[in-house]
Amino acid sequence: MAKPSTILHTSSLVTPAKQTRRNKKERLRETAAIHAASTSRTRAEAKARYEIDRALTNATSYLPRGGERGPSALRSYRRFRVPTHQDTSASLAGAYPFLAEGGMGSAGVFVGQDLYSGGSFVYDPWDLYRQGIITAPNIVLAGIVGAGKSSLAKSLYTRSIPFGRRVYVPGDPKGEHTAIAEAVGGKAIILGHGMMNRLNPLDEGYRPSGLSDAQWSAQVTSRRRDLIGALAETILDRALSPLEHTAIDVALTAAVASTTVPVLPAVIDRILNPDRGEDARLAEDGRLLGHGLRRLVSGDLAGLFDGPSTVQFDPSLPMISLDLSRVAENSALISVLMTCSSAWMESALLDPAGGQRWVIYDEAWRLMQFPALLRRMDAQWRLARHLGIANMLIFHKLTDLDNVGDKGTAMHALASSLLANAETRIIYRQEADQLGTTAKTLGLTGTERDLLPGLGVGQGLWRIKERSFVVQHQLHPNELAAFDTNSRFLSSASPPLPE
Repeated sequence: MAKPSTILHTSSLVTPAKQTRRNKKERLRETAAIHAASTSRTRAEAKARYEIDRALTNATSYLPRGGERGPSALRSYRRFRVPTHQDTSASLAGAYPFLAEGGMGSAGVFVGQDLYSGGSFVYDPWDLYRQGIITAPNIVLAGIVGAGKSSLAKSLYTRSIPFGRRVYVPGDPKGEHTAIAEAVGGKAIILGHGMMNRLNPLDEGYRPSGLSDAQWSAQVTSRRRDLIGALAETILDRALSPLEHTAIDVALTAAVASTTVPVLPAVIDRILNPDRGEDARLAEDGRLLGHGLRRLVSGDLAGLFDGPSTVQFDPSLPMISLDLSRVAENSALISVLMTCSSAWMESALLDPAGGQRWVIYDEAWRLMQFPALLRRMDAQWRLARHLGIANMLIFHKLTDLDNVGDKGTAMHALASSLLANAETRIIYRQEADQLGTTAKTLGLTGTERDLLPGLGVGQGLWRIKERSFVVQHQLHPNELAAFDTNSRFLSSASPPLPE
């Protein structure tokens, strides 16, 4: 009997292991589908946000490329950012305006152009003192011959006259300021042999306001005594002894008692021939003093100071200059004349109501060799703020100060104090052998020192306290014609050449 056939179902052939692999694949497919759907939704949301931001950006109104007009011009809703830049100082030194000096302001007289900033340069010592920029209104001006320092000095004081300033030149050895004084409505007093002008240095002079008779008499007596002593020290080239000071005091008192306005011959006669009632030894004590002073009235200065004054000092004039060019051949004579003229102007300088004034010392290298005159100059420099004056000392090179007396002496200290009491130093072109001394004396930097030998005509290094400027002095054509110091040399006819 045959066995019945067996029917097998396919489902019965699927093992549990195969079922597990199938479920895993399905789960992976489902996971991939879920991840794809999530990624699609994320991209769709990001795209939607991008479209929204883009629409907002397109709808925003930005500033015009050239900026807004009206009150909102040059404004931006974004901060201005400058990227950091590093470079060497040699490269950055050319950057403008970041390293350009701002100048001294706009108050004052016009001088010229600041060669570094390109702007105008003005200067006024009284205004700078009022602002507190400087504490000493004095000026030192140095430069070689032909550099233009004389023109600068003349333009500074002449341009100040319209501002109410007056100018005193107590001694003009070359006569350069005579034409300027006459042109501005002032007066130039010419002293010299063969001239009719005579100056009595013992005049009372201008009486300042606010002084009683007793105060004025004491001031005049003191000034006369100091003047005669200064003249004697200059001529004798030494300090006076106490006995000689006594001889001057006694002789001056006797001369004043006999006349209201004494003259030098009367004082000298009293020194050489005192009254009989006085000490018999007084004539012997003052013998050298009297014979030294006699040179002023009977020697090579006869006719200049030996009588009453024929000219009058008017402090109300815009400018007063004493022209000493007729006696410029001897520096000793110049010093005597400067001492007398300084004393003559001193009463006007002491007037507190005299206003603001320039006092110009030209060819200062001649004057600083004499102790009496140097002391008088130093006193005026120290009292400049009290007197309302600005002194200007003009010479060729700073080594002239080192040549005044031996180092360690009182004269050398006085010469150095003139520079210390001048916070404005103007240096025109200097020769190469003067650069070291000039830089050391003024405390110049290496860059400033290297500038000096290459400065052109009218170009100067201005040191105002710790600030430096390189200025090109500018002149009006009329000023150039009036200030020119080369006209005599250039107009002189050349000698004929030998055949």
